[in-house]
Formats: sequence, C-alpha cells, structure tokens
Amino acid sequence: MRLSKHWATTLISRGLICGLFVAPVASHATTCTSQAEMHGPDRDALASAAQRLNVAVVQQDSQTVLSALLPAVASQADSIREAVEAGGPSVKGGQAQINTMYLLDATSNTAPADAQFFCSNADGSMTVTITLGNLPPGKFGVVQSYVTGTAPGGANPGIIAQITFILGLDGNAWKLGGVFIRPAMLGGHDGVWYWQRARELAKSDSPWAAYYAYQAARYLLLPVDFMASPNLERLDQEISQIKSAPAFPYSVTAGDRTFKIDNVHFDASLREADLGINYESTGVSDPAAQRTEATAVMSAFLKAQPALRQSFHGLWAYALNNGKVTPVMELPMNQIP
Repeated sequence: MRLSKHWATTLISRGLICGLFVAPVASHATTCTSQAEMHGPDRDALASAAQRLNVAVVQQDSQTVLSALLPAVASQADSIREAVEAGGPSVKGGQAQINTMYLLDATSNTAPADAQFFCSNADGSMTVTITLGNLPPGKFGVVQSYVTGTAPGGANPGIIAQITFILGLDGNAWKLGGVFIRPAMLGGHDGVWYWQRARELAKSDSPWAAYYAYQAARYLLLPVDFMASPNLERLDQEISQIKSAPAFPYSVTAGDRTFKIDNVHFDASLREADLGINYESTGVSDPAAQRTEATAVMSAFLKAQPALRQSFHGLWAYALNNGKVTPVMELPMNQIP
C-alpha cells in the first residue's frame, strides 16, 4: 500500500505504529550492511542515536523524540507524538536494548525512488528484505530493539514490546524518520505461542481460528510491515495451506434475520488478541438498538465458528450502512451469549 506521494509519509495504525517511506516497490541500486559488517564508528553512531530514542520512548519523553526529527518529516510531528504516546502502555516500566541494526545506502540515487534492500548475515545463510518507498538519496538506518519487563497481568519478565526506528543521516547526525511500536505479547502469550496454537487449530480442523491465530503470530513476530524474513515466508506459506480459510461475504443467522459479514480482521488495539467484525447493519441508529444488533451478530458468528471463542479475547463490532462504517462496541468472549 503506497502511503503518500511524498517520502515523508506517516502511518498510524490504531495509535501504536508510526512509520515512514513504506510501500511495495521494485528494486533499485542500493546496498545494505548488517550490524556485524558495519565499520565501528558507523555502528557506534547509529546505536548511540537509536538508544537515546529508545530511552525517550520508554520514558514517554516526546520532546526528545521530536527534537531528533529529520527536517523533511517535521510536518509529521503531531502524528509521531501520538504514536509514541499510544505505544506507552506497551513499553511502560521496561528497558530497551538494541537487537538488530541495518545500514542502508541509497546515495547512488539521483532523486527519490522506491527501493528494496537485501540484508544478509555474515555467512549469507539468511536474508532480510527491507522495502521502502520514495526514498531520497542518502544513508538510512533501521534499528530494532526489544523492550524487556513484566507484561500486563503479572506474566513472567520477558520481552514485552518491540521498537523500530527509521533513521536518516543529516550531515553527521542520525535523525529520526519514523518510529514503530508494537507489543511483543498479547494476553500473556508471544508470537511463537500463537504460531504453535495456529498449527494445533489447523490440525483440529478449525480453519478460521487457525487463520486468525496465524495473524496474531504474524503481528507479534513482524514488528514492522516493511521487512520480510525467511521466518515470515514460512509462516505465510503455512497460512496459504489452510483449507477452508475465511472467505467473504459470510452470512450468519440471528433469530429471523440473516446478517452479511463483509470482513473479519485481527485487532490488537487493546493489547489483546481480538477480532473485528464488519457487518451490514439494518440501519438502526439508536445506540441501544445498535448494541443489541451487534451482540446478535457476534453471538451468531461465534455459534458458526465456535473455536474462535476459546482462541481469542473478544470481538469488535463495526456496522456498515450506506457506505458508512460505525464502530459499535467491543465485548470479551465471556460476555457474548
């Protein structure tokens, strides 16, 4: 999905992610240097800039984050501040430590261009692909960090969030181009747990629950959408092999009414593994009537796909009518009849 005609584009998804330059693109003359292959001064300078930003994000110090913006993204300051604040609950009380760094060289470009960077480890056994759109000439860094701490609910200490920065070299200083914050756990479980759960559900002939458990794993194991790895390819391959995977529109019956569901999507906006349902409403406008209708749709949906009730935290209901989408409510599974 192209986000803008300009390279300094910002994406906010449910207030948790803010990033720049992201688009599916064709390859151009660019190079990527992995952390182990970087020259010492380059590695130290990039790490120092990223760690300062890590501390600022964990401490919710938006002033420090915004003071480090690249000039070209200064107009996105409000969006970046919102993303940092929205990611606050995911990183609260944690400590951030850099995990991986990539140095991206697009200095051979003569104008903003779409680019793919193929970043291999020292022995060439694994390659990570970074895809950025409308990238201007210059040098850039992608830095991924883990935030360790205690997850909500009193879970054992571990990785609770992931922070990814896109940095650009402005003169001799690394400046911020984008920040992406995602929880590393949902409902006390990490991405590996959801991946294993998805495999179990697929074997037990619960294709819908398996499909969305894979989506949960993908969300947690892929901290940004502009990077691809062999693990992601394996996960996507398993998803493609699910028989009777979700297909839309999908009809459910509640009483004497049949409702058409146009879409069901994974939703982590409450830092829980939820699903969102977009259904075609009868057009009721009274809030109480909307909630009654939404509850009926959610109940009918779970009766048609009962394995979802045991695998996810709750459902969001979105009513569609005359081209307008109205968020109605979210209910935990144990409150849906």
